[in-house]
Amino acid sequence: MTGRGAETIAVVGGGSWGTAFASVQAQRHREVSLWVREEEICASIRESRENRVFLPGLRIPDGVRPTTSLQEALAGKSVVAFAVPSHHLRSVAESAAPHLSPGASLVSLSKGLENRTLLRMSEVLAQAAPGHGSRVAVLSGPTFAREVVAGKPAGAVLASSDPGLAVSLQSVLSAKRFRIYAGTDVTGVEMGGALKNVMAIAAGMADGLSFGHNARALLISRGLAEIARAGQRLGADPRTFYGLSGLGDLVLTCTGDLSRNRTVGIRIGKGETVSDILAGMAMVAEGVMTSRAAVDLGKKTGVPMPLSEQVHRILHEGKEVREAVSELFARTLRMEPE
Repeated sequence: MTGRGAETIAVVGGGSWGTAFASVQAQRHREVSLWVREEEICASIRESRENRVFLPGLRIPDGVRPTTSLQEALAGKSVVAFAVPSHHLRSVAESAAPHLSPGASLVSLSKGLENRTLLRMSEVLAQAAPGHGSRVAVLSGPTFAREVVAGKPAGAVLASSDPGLAVSLQSVLSAKRFRIYAGTDVTGVEMGGALKNVMAIAAGMADGLSFGHNARALLISRGLAEIARAGQRLGADPRTFYGLSGLGDLVLTCTGDLSRNRTVGIRIGKGETVSDILAGMAMVAEGVMTSRAAVDLGKKTGVPMPLSEQVHRILHEGKEVREAVSELFARTLRMEPE
């Protein structure tokens, strides 16, 4: 990257979080390019300064410059942030790779695990854009897009295996009401961001069934234990899971009314079918896809993932929610730290 204050920013992905991240970066940088797949969304932002599909009613700053051309969006940019659904990241990043500037830093804003390969998003980016593999970072934390665009205070953690890159990007991407903490535990940050979506669906199911606050607290606590077990098996620092990208994001997604994953769970708990719910959603609930990868990861690593397994069975195998709850409570009793 160039010197402080001279960086040029591009965001790839015109969904809610991509638009929100571009908006907050426009507070610091004169212009921020935003690549949008859909022509109608691009036109909406350009003409009315509103993303009517994903963030209706909120004004997008004039400094956000939308385009449907990856070449135009990425030309000369020193920092490129990817905010596309996890199952589309590889194809989009491969299309973007030829247009990346030499030495550009890549930041993953996507939360999930790639199905089949079980790769984290930073690993997908490194494979899709091999010339930039040493300059990949991840940003994750409790950040509802609508609140970020509205200028409400928020914070996240940015991690890279290169401490210097993490600190440099922290300085570049922090804004007046968007505080970024730097770190080096890429695995822990990404595992927290990916698996919390599965737990949010479980918490939503409990809310949809009117199980109460005790059940929600139980799910959040045991969900955090499950996430930490899986992350530590992959080499993550256990302390990461008690920070913004772990506990912070988990609590927000499991309790906040703006959570897409929690909303899916609530509707399932109230008796709606998964297919009907997903067919009517404009935005992606990452936990639906990630539940598949989470189960496969548990099998591969030998880590017990009972909550993820039950969510997967409900979403993809048609299991009844109350039956899943009964099975969880029938599990062998164990020591609390396990």
